[in-house]
Amino acid sequence: MNTNLQIEIDKNNALYQFSQSENCLPNFAEITADSVENVIKFLLQQTTQKIQQLADNQQTPATWENFVTPLNDCLEQLSKAWGVISHFQGVKNTPEWREIYNRLLPEISIFFAELGQNEALFLQYKNLEKNNQQRQQLNATQLKILNNELTEFRLGGADLPENQKIQFKQISQKLSELTTKFAENVLDETNEFLLKIPRENQNSLQGLPENLLQLAEQNAKSQNFDGYIFTLQMPCYIPFMQYAENRELRKQMYFAYTTRASEFSKNQEKNNDQIMLEILQLRQQQAKMLGYKNFAELSLVQKMANSTTEVLDFLRLLANKAKPFALKDLQELKDFVNQTPELKTQIGGGENLQSWDLAYVSEKLRQAKYAFSELEVRNYFPIDKVLQGLFHTIETLYNVKIIPQQNSQVWHKDVQFFKIIKNNQNLVENSENVLGYFYLDLYARPEKSGGAWMNDCLSKKGENLQKPVAYLVCNFTPPLENENKNQPSTLTHDEVCTLFHETGHGLHHLLTQVAEPQVAGINGVEWDAVELPSQFMENFCWEYSVIKNMSQHIQSGETLPKDLFDKMYKAKNFQSGMQCLRQVEFALFDFLAHCEFDPNQNQQTLQDLIKQVRKEVAVIIPPEFNRFENGFSHIFAGGYAAGYFSYKWAEVLSADAFESFLESGNALNAEIGAKFLQEILSVGGSRSAEQSFIAFKGRKPKIDALLKHSGMQ
Repeated sequence: MNTNLQIEIDKNNALYQFSQSENCLPNFAEITADSVENVIKFLLQQTTQKIQQLADNQQTPATWENFVTPLNDCLEQLSKAWGVISHFQGVKNTPEWREIYNRLLPEISIFFAELGQNEALFLQYKNLEKNNQQRQQLNATQLKILNNELTEFRLGGADLPENQKIQFKQISQKLSELTTKFAENVLDETNEFLLKIPRENQNSLQGLPENLLQLAEQNAKSQNFDGYIFTLQMPCYIPFMQYAENRELRKQMYFAYTTRASEFSKNQEKNNDQIMLEILQLRQQQAKMLGYKNFAELSLVQKMANSTTEVLDFLRLLANKAKPFALKDLQELKDFVNQTPELKTQIGGGENLQSWDLAYVSEKLRQAKYAFSELEVRNYFPIDKVLQGLFHTIETLYNVKIIPQQNSQVWHKDVQFFKIIKNNQNLVENSENVLGYFYLDLYARPEKSGGAWMNDCLSKKGENLQKPVAYLVCNFTPPLENENKNQPSTLTHDEVCTLFHETGHGLHHLLTQVAEPQVAGINGVEWDAVELPSQFMENFCWEYSVIKNMSQHIQSGETLPKDLFDKMYKAKNFQSGMQCLRQVEFALFDFLAHCEFDPNQNQQTLQDLIKQVRKEVAVIIPPEFNRFENGFSHIFAGGYAAGYFSYKWAEVLSADAFESFLESGNALNAEIGAKFLQEILSVGGSRSAEQSFIAFKGRKPKIDALLKHSGMQ
């Protein structure tokens, strides 16, 4: 970027105002796609100039006050502004926002790649590390940050020769573009497919729940189609596969979902085949430039796991533990088909069970075995009541209060906004009592990426200088618009778990007591431990003392009956063997793709690799046309490259941690909750995840609790 040509901006611009103010929320209503480009370019220029000043100041010994703090302050301003645009990329992916994001992405990528290689900054950090007098003045948190920064510089290529630095930077920029393109292709392909059923053919929709039919009818009305339109968005796809009696329609939906962004796509410009290979090639190239055998080895530098062998052994141990249970699960499904005339007629016998039958037959088996259906359970979980129960759980465990706030400055009318405060009645209105804020974006819509996630809007800074703010994003079925009144959105129990999961991430960010933003909340936490607080929260969804406070039948108003919950609990580990193997399959594919797979050779394709993994661990082999990897956004467009194993790794930690609550006889034990808050949530990345876990539990984590909770022991 040319730092001599001064960029002019309107200082009243909403995005600029947000970037410059501490403890200021974004005014989303005024942040538009045509108003942000100059702000980002101005901040890039401003930050570049400030970095140059700090880097050139080699005469004065670097201290925390004259070097680290001003450097992070200027970087934070840019990161806050770019964070809003990145957020819109996930929740408001309109053509206008996509265009501006892709136009600015190369400049942002180049900036951060150059930052990671800035020798003068790297030298300042090394000088600070070597200066014993200065080091002695740093606290443990600051020393952790110093170590993290030195590692980041080395991984950013700061130690590389000049010619390799240029190449490394170009690779980083290209990777940013490719991962964005991968995600866009998946989103476009998801939105492209519409299963249109004319009203006169509604008999083909036997078995589908009324709320799904209403949603499909609402979709059809929006497109002036007389009938029903089903999409590949999760609130539609999952129940369709669970309940549609028409096997051909299930296959059609399954084919569309599992071949997104592949060679089966109508528009081959959306095919992710070459993009995946290129991403893997570039990641491997960067790893080797830094002296690592492969990208998986590089990724573990900032994780709890110590070696690629340890990860592979862990995944294969889980596979060996789960496989006997998975085989039993599968045989039970086959026997059920053979013993149920209706299913045997539809499918042709248990041996003919196909991937597009699994969700449907599993739901039938669940109902037969445990005498309840997901539809029955769903009616007990209207979203407002679930939120009430979720907040009650948090307030009981951590002695806080969650208060809804009126905030018109949101990106969509359905977005809600909340404040979380200390539970101290004398200081309710005192700003020092505020811990943080969070946005809640619950419902699916076409311009929104699928899945669920938490992201940070602001990180905690100082004691009260800046409060943490989080985005919590899900893709639940929106309230249905009826003629008389809106029908409330209801959640499946799985969706309740998802909401608790993402809120767990949010609490990790919001309840931090660390004053340094670089390691406050989720920042600086090892990637394979970052799922601990989220998966920990899911456990409360299996405790009746919690469930009863967040359930209310949408018609009768009754709490979820204990006998129905008991049936649900008995079904908790229904097909846990197959579910565990499915996660291991994804994790093993991811890790091997970044560890043993050679993207530069034509001897093995990624499809060959996933077939190899399935042959090793799976009990159900999907059809030949399945291209799961082409939509695997976690590893090709998210932060989970060579890290998908983190879900199972952190599940070991979360199950072991939750066991402390169960052993106390009270799932909502506030005393243990206070310790979990103190030793896990509040410390963020200020110390290693292993140290935090040991401080809470008194020992290193064990796998036993996970196997026990999963019914595999």
